[in-house]
Amino acid sequence: MAKTNPFNFMQQVRDEISKVTWPSRNETGVTTLMVVAMAFLAALFFLLADQVMGWGVSLVLGLGH
Repeated sequence: MAKTNPFNFMQQVRDEISKVTWPSRNETGVTTLMVVAMAFLAALFFLLADQVMGWGVSLVLGLGH
């Protein structure tokens, strides 16, 4: 691989950054809300799954009277 001098490297970096399509403020907000909502749903699912498995283990081992 050929070495490039720092000036050429920085020019290449600027060229590549100009190709990036950045999300709008609205897209960022919607995406953030979706991530928070999915994290909440995953937490709720795992809470319920843990409760059901705990109840099942207690039932099998006879710990829950």
